[in-house]
Amino acid sequence: MNDTALQTGAAAPDFTLPAHDGRQIRLADLRGRKIVLYFYPKDDTPGCTTEGRDFAALYPEFQGADAEVLGISRDTIQSHCKFAEKYGFPFPLLADVDETACRAYDVIKEKNMYGKKVMGIERSTFVIDRDGRLAHVERKVKVDGHAAAMLDLVKRLP
Repeated sequence: MNDTALQTGAAAPDFTLPAHDGRQIRLADLRGRKIVLYFYPKDDTPGCTTEGRDFAALYPEFQGADAEVLGISRDTIQSHCKFAEKYGFPFPLLADVDETACRAYDVIKEKNMYGKKVMGIERSTFVIDRDGRLAHVERKVKVDGHAAAMLDLVKRLP
């Protein structure tokens, strides 16, 4: 898939993934609510921890704006459980171990890790409106201030 298919206004690709809290989350079942879908590289790493904690701190405000926050990485449910428990994340962390959602949202990119080329998740966020359409697409996310910016955006959506 290429970026042009995931432009603002396009239908958000549906998926069903297991969450750390034992549920199966199907994106289509959340239609009627606003969704902040954030893809992050790896549980319990510095940037991913900061991003998750920032979303967690603002979670009551996201809920007040009738928005759900979903974090997705390729980590296992067991890893997500430890990560969520360690930092008290109040929102679901979804395990995409086979990269179904990652590929649908085109977030698997070649990265340079210590001089080696590897395939990994490019930190990306997708805001989905109540009708299941992409209201905002942000790639190569910088963590500082990101959760607050997404909250401001969600509050402006009908």
